[in-house]
Amino acid sequence: MTRTEILERYRHLRAISKHHHHAASRFMAGSAIMEQAKRLGLLHGRTIVADSEAELTLASDLAVYTAKGGRSTPLDRYARAAPPTPGTDEALVLEAMRHARFSIWRIERRHETAGLVVFDLLRHNEGWLVDENMEAHVPDETAFAARLYEPESFAMSSGVIVPTTAAVIERVMHDAHAWRHETREQLLQDPRLATAVYRAAIKAGVMANVVYEPPGSLGRHRTMMAKAEPRHS
Repeated sequence: MTRTEILERYRHLRAISKHHHHAASRFMAGSAIMEQAKRLGLLHGRTIVADSEAELTLASDLAVYTAKGGRSTPLDRYARAAPPTPGTDEALVLEAMRHARFSIWRIERRHETAGLVVFDLLRHNEGWLVDENMEAHVPDETAFAARLYEPESFAMSSGVIVPTTAAVIERVMHDAHAWRHETREQLLQDPRLATAVYRAAIKAGVMANVVYEPPGSLGRHRTMMAKAEPRHS
């Protein structure tokens, strides 16, 4: 596809993801946001106290995309209750969202047609990410945490992009060491990984320079990202 065709396709799929995200949020338990805010250190008594709206968005992301052991996510419950017609773009996007991969990524370079080539620092492979705002404003070598899913030959983000500095990574590794997973894949499948990254980002103060539009919006979130650490992996 040409650049214009790719971006038109991306915007179409992003609009569908916005609908799915808001629909799935209706399948969250009433206390879900409060529980996630507590895990992120944002709950004081019965009040959520955050320094920015971006921090609240992290709690919402966890509430929609993760679940306690053995339980289904709001996305899964929504998919069962209101499955889209098989073979449609709506079905394609929802299935991709349900299998979104959370990781820490590094921007390698601009894609030759549209978007970015990113490297998964935990799985050690490359991917193609289409995000108009990041392509326009975020420099190569930048590291970030995000959930990516692939409804097309390219990936899209869930709408939440978290800068990852050395301070953030150090806090996350301290948490992960206590989980004592035997394999890397077990760590990657653990929902506590995203929680640990988000909590570390809040404590490190890196969310102060991040502004999001509502999750699943047309990808026009404004993000001021921290420069990645030099490569040594």
